[in-house]
Order: sequence, then C-alpha cells, then structure tokens
Amino acid sequence: MLENPIIAIRNLNHYFGQGQLRKQMLFDINLAIYPGEVVILMGQSGSGKTTLLTLIGALRSVQQGSLKVLGNELYRATNNQLIQIRRNIGYIFQAHNLLRFLTACQNVQMSLELHKEFDNQQAQSKSKTMLEAVGLGNRINYYPDDLSGGQKQRVAVARALVSHPKLVLADEPTAALDSKSGRDVVELMQRLAKEQSCAVLMVTHDNRILDIADRIIYMEDGCLVNH
Repeated sequence: MLENPIIAIRNLNHYFGQGQLRKQMLFDINLAIYPGEVVILMGQSGSGKTTLLTLIGALRSVQQGSLKVLGNELYRATNNQLIQIRRNIGYIFQAHNLLRFLTACQNVQMSLELHKEFDNQQAQSKSKTMLEAVGLGNRINYYPDDLSGGQKQRVAVARALVSHPKLVLADEPTAALDSKSGRDVVELMQRLAKEQSCAVLMVTHDNRILDIADRIIYMEDGCLVNH
C-alpha cells in the first residue's frame, strides 16, 4: 500500500498584486511528495521556487487550487489551523535567522517551545543531542557572533530538525557553506528523512549536492516542467 503523501498539490495557481498590476506567479502546479523522500527543486531566480516553498510552509495563503500538507488542506484554512500545521514543519532558510542574544543550544530549544509535551530539561537535552548530531557538541554554549557561517547554518539545521518534523523545507541551505559543510548538512537531512520518514523539499542551485535527492524537479516561469 502506498503511503499518503506528506505534500499533495493539485491545480495550484498563485498571483501577486491587485487589479491591473496582478501577475500570475505559479501556474497549475501538481506535485506529491512522500514520507522519506528528499526532493530538490531547481530553476532560475524568479521562477517561483521560493513562492511555492512559502505556500507549502503555510507562510502564505493559498489562493487557488488544493494544497494539502500532512493531510490538512491549506486552501481556506484558518489562522489557527495554519499555526498547527507549521508546528510539524522544520524550516531552513538561506539566512540562518539565529537570535544573537541566545546560545546555540537556546536557539535550537526555541523550536521546541511550540511543543508543550517537553519540559525545559527534556527540551535542553534534545537540543544538545541534535547539536552533537550536526557536529557542534563543543559549541553548545557559544553565541552566534562567536560561530562561523557554516556553524551558524548547522545550528539552524539543528533547530529545524530537533522537533522531528514530518516535513523539512530548505531554501538554499548550503549557500553560505563551503563544500564540506554543505555536504555534511544535506547528508544529515537525508539521513533524518530516511530514519524518521519525514519528507525534505529543498530549493538549491548547488550542483554539488544533487546526488542526495530521490527526485529533482524543475521550475520554469512558474510552471513545474519535466526534464
């Protein structure tokens, strides 16, 4: 029996602007991504990749079509429903968005604040374990200003993965990393996808990491195209 897809998109369109200035950005997107799958999304700048990622991540409202994440329909979802869905998603952005006044461990722990089932001690212990998994066991109490670019990005990866999300969305996660750090980060994501049956959707221009993908999909001018 085929598992249910983590992402299921049907006939999705998206527009920016109003009235005369309204411009269609996404055209009739159809896509399914399953548990344990690592999917890379490629395409020119401005082709709509990040727009699609933010729609899947419940960070923008779905305007037309059907977009289901973990079985939940995002079209016409209420704000509370969107918040619940976001709790099951790990986000990794190009800018690591760490809080400078928190240590690496506290930054990672932040994403567990949304999950009331962990008390403070459990959250701290999980955060330390995840930082060790990304090779930062000796940097747990460092502040972001005392970490290199690659180390900050690893903290961001640990923060995205610590709550064992069912879906990880990554936008250019290796852009700020040298080839070794970039490789380590994506291999870690790949391993977690397989071990935890989560799905990973990654936007990248980095040809060095394409081999970790189960599938590569391409976007051109707001359409998914088959290569």
